[in-house]
Amino acid sequence: MTKKTLIFALICIALGSLLTFFIMRKVDKNNEVVPDTELIQQQMKNVSKLVVNEAKISQIYNYKDEKSFMNLMSFDKKALVVVNADVQIMYDLSKLEYTIDETNKIVKITFIPKEEIKINPDIKIYDVEESRFNAFKGNDYNTIQESVKKQFHEKIRKSNIQANAKNRLVSELSKFLVVTQSLGWTLKYQEETIVNTADLNELIQL
Repeated sequence: MTKKTLIFALICIALGSLLTFFIMRKVDKNNEVVPDTELIQQQMKNVSKLVVNEAKISQIYNYKDEKSFMNLMSFDKKALVVVNADVQIMYDLSKLEYTIDETNKIVKITFIPKEEIKINPDIKIYDVEESRFNAFKGNDYNTIQESVKKQFHEKIRKSNIQANAKNRLVSELSKFLVVTQSLGWTLKYQEETIVNTADLNELIQL
């Protein structure tokens, strides 16, 4: 074997060894185990930042305002008010707070934001009756709008709209339960351990 042939062979062996090293390094890197905490934090980031439940509510009611003059004469104004409103109940989960105890393998949710209720009413007024001394003015429409929102808040409280919104919240938070249980961790809300979605329903009193 000539000197040139020997040098060429040694170079080929070196290049082959170097290529094998980089391939094995890449395989090892791809097979690297991701820490549990990183997986959990990634799941937290993947949770929807805004959970929204929407509904439409309609209502008809009579508006009436009375004014009298020395209890001798009455000047009334009244109208038929028809309201169609878009209602949104939202949970802003970007405000969710939690801690991760890596030693004891515990994820503790410490704060869940309160619901936000938005009411966008479309108000139409019909059959207006007014007197010269008690006519409809701008503040009457403001009064009607405030009254509508107050009544709708009460109507929402008595309906299943809030319950549906809470169910969507629990569904979103259940993703934490799935990932923690799959990794052998424990999920808590404040000081209570959560084992299933029924626990979430029971413990989350918003």
